[in-house]
Amino acid sequence: MKSLFYLPFWFFKAKLLGNKRPLQTVLFVSDKCNLACKHCSIYQLTNPHIKSYDQIEEELVYSYRSGSRFVDFEGGEPTLWRDGEKDLNSLIRLSKAIGFFSATITTNAQLPFSGSEADSIWVSLDGLGDYHDEIRGKGSFDRLVKNIATANHPHLSVNMVVNSKNYPSVEETIEFAEKNPHIQSISLNFHTPYPGTEYLFLDWDKRAQIIDLIIKKKKAGYSVMNSISGLKLMKHNNFKKQCWVTNFILSDGVRLTECQGKTAGVCDRCGLSMAGEMHSVFSLKPDTIFAGMKLRM
Repeated sequence: MKSLFYLPFWFFKAKLLGNKRPLQTVLFVSDKCNLACKHCSIYQLTNPHIKSYDQIEEELVYSYRSGSRFVDFEGGEPTLWRDGEKDLNSLIRLSKAIGFFSATITTNAQLPFSGSEADSIWVSLDGLGDYHDEIRGKGSFDRLVKNIATANHPHLSVNMVVNSKNYPSVEETIEFAEKNPHIQSISLNFHTPYPGTEYLFLDWDKRAQIIDLIIKKKKAGYSVMNSISGLKLMKHNNFKKQCWVTNFILSDGVRLTECQGKTAGVCDRCGLSMAGEMHSVFSLKPDTIFAGMKLRM
């Protein structure tokens, strides 16, 4: 109920008063990971940053006071995080105690995560079978399917980052998510070419074709999280970005008021579909507003 009142108030101040306060926090708890994905520019194989519980508490308080009310714990692989006897569920409880409306985790699902107290879980799925394994490592797809099946979480969805390697698997991945009884929905993003990963960038013509395919599947009733209005914007990426809606706290403690893509200079090739979704919200597109309410409430 708190979010029911907070969201319209936040939107009014942002839209009409120009108040740029974040709504969501993406908090990287560490850059330690159990995979070495081809597209990733975050993980550290040696000497990873692993935050303490106290540091994360301070970062959550900072974000809450800045206006954020939704938090997504990421990594690295966040389920690996420990500080003594404290684990990821400890951070979820902490965020609720501070006042966050909901806490989400994003995982590669290589380890069992049943018993998670997250309000929602996003699993990174980059295609079926060999497509996923080509990006994340042999056997990673089978482990993912197994751990999704045993998670027993009512709000588990998958996210696919489409790139030059896995785009042929988009349609079958959407169909897999629809038929899998353990998956609520699928969201789709496109690879953003951070330095060293440029070869995975999907050219604009092919991106437009894939977006048309996604829209077709959504219109056919498949549980695609993206809105049609937001997807159409991602065809050309030529729209005003409201990336300040999310603040980011990186694994080394650096705090950003906008996506790290701005610092890296890759905004013109952004593949994060949330950018299109947020612009559509501020443009008062009904389908995007409905999708956002479904996601947040």
